[in-house]
Amino acid sequence: MADDASHADILNQTAQGQLKSIIERIERLEQEKSEIAEQIKEVFAEAKGNGFDVKILRKVIRIRKQDAAKRQEEDAILDLYLSALGVI
Repeated sequence: MADDASHADILNQTAQGQLKSIIERIERLEQEKSEIAEQIKEVFAEAKGNGFDVKILRKVIRIRKQDAAKRQEEDAILDLYLSALGVI
């Protein structure tokens, strides 16, 4: 326990307060992230219940996040590879 007290002396009062504040903020954000992840899960379950393919929905979301030029480049490379394999 004496070792813990000596470690606390390394940080001044201001730094200790900042550290505590940062840790508490991160903990709150982690909790919010968990709650949001649960809400997203519920929306996907609702979509599935309405007959939508969740795997495709995730793909659509991923595609919409991409830059249009990057997406076109990836599509062109995919087409090239599929063509080379005789798939298309």
